[in-house]
Amino acid sequence: MPFKMTDMVGCEFPLFAFSHCRDVVVAASRAGGFGVLGAVSYTPEELEHELKWIDDHVEGKPYGVDVLIPEVQAVDQSVSADAIVAQIPSEYRDLTAKILRDAGVSEEAGKPRGGSQAPNTSLGQELLEVSFNHPVRLIANALGTAPPEMIAAGKKHGIPVAALVGAKEHALKQVEAGVDIIVAQGGEGGGHCGDVSTVVLIPEVVHAIKEAGVDLPVLAAGGIMTGEQMAGMMAMGAAGAWCGSVWLASPEAETTPVFREKMVAAGSRDTIRSKHRTGKYSRQLKSKWHEKWDEAGLRALPMPLMSLLSEPVMRALDQAAVSGNAQAQALSSYWVGQGLGLVEDQRGVGTIVQDFKTGFARGFEGLAEAVG
Repeated sequence: MPFKMTDMVGCEFPLFAFSHCRDVVVAASRAGGFGVLGAVSYTPEELEHELKWIDDHVEGKPYGVDVLIPEVQAVDQSVSADAIVAQIPSEYRDLTAKILRDAGVSEEAGKPRGGSQAPNTSLGQELLEVSFNHPVRLIANALGTAPPEMIAAGKKHGIPVAALVGAKEHALKQVEAGVDIIVAQGGEGGGHCGDVSTVVLIPEVVHAIKEAGVDLPVLAAGGIMTGEQMAGMMAMGAAGAWCGSVWLASPEAETTPVFREKMVAAGSRDTIRSKHRTGKYSRQLKSKWHEKWDEAGLRALPMPLMSLLSEPVMRALDQAAVSGNAQAQALSSYWVGQGLGLVEDQRGVGTIVQDFKTGFARGFEGLAEAVG
């Protein structure tokens, strides 16, 4: 079956596998999908290493990179990272220290760390330049309107630029900016997401783009865990699916064995949109971590303070959880969408892609029978 996205990015099946793990990217692309590496947390040197590894293992199959170039880079370069960390109020430090202490985990391991250097506001652009030195077939912007530099670089290299949105208005801004692909993510999705459901958002965005007189493909994202769901989204006008959570229980994923077990056991009501991880609402697996913050009654700190406070703590808890610490296991969490209730085992990425293909065909056959 031919797909519109196939010609644009060179994949066999328009299932886009977003992951922070290179193993997932390679496995998805080799199985006929399209792996997309989330590069926001990498340094340019680390990204070069990761992309070289992907090039050596992907067998010539297409893949992409998701970076982050802020619309406005307003960080004061005279302020060091240590100075930013110092802005975290003492009561917040005390709370995370108590959480670790009560769980029997070293407080030192969870202390926020800065550094003498100021945050690198040009990092996104540097990651973009590294990406274009490799045979990537797609560049995606993770947050906000894709900046002119990214659009221009994509056109220069002949590589389509995608942008993630959570509302119709955001999609139209991206169209004006000149992106080539819209990824519309509903509130069911993991990580940072809006509050409009996928089943409402997709037809709304597709219609708005058509009304604007633009022929631009829309990828559906948010809670999509099966081929049948993908078929439903494409029946509403989507050109494919962009999935992140469905890979998180796979052996190839960056997640811990503890989280994978918790994810498989969880249901669709076991996630929470909380600010108590990054400072902005993001959907995560509900755990004792969120209960502790609710009990304390402390509002989430703004970005980047909340991340600087929480991430070292969560890493320390994950390490303790893997070592068998039951209290740490109860606190362990990760970003994941509401579709986790459809994940019943820890199957591999290649198997998931094949299951999507089968489910997709079954979904369209069912629709044909229903109207026939």
